Amino acid sequence: MSVTACKGCGRPIVWIRTGNGKSMPCDAQPVVYKAVEGGKDRVVTSNGEVLSCTFDADTDEVTGVGYLPHWSSCPQAGKFKKRRK
Repeated sequence: MSVTACKGCGRPIVWIRTGNGKSMPCDAQPVVYKAVEGGKDRVVTSNGEVLSCTFDADTDEVTGVGYLPHWSSCPQAGKFKKRRK
């Protein structure tokens, strides 16, 4: 997985291909998460699975390591949104 810079904010990102074949920009720093059905947060696994999760889990409750979608932390995220017709 190669690290590039976001064209909006310059922060390091990685591109992960999701299950539906689209590439999603994610923060380059991995995070630990606990998968939670219907959770408010999202994480992308290295194999492209997008999961509902929480990040405030105890160490023994951790499900795995994943990446935050970059749109959730990028101050320029609105600049890249496609307009719907």
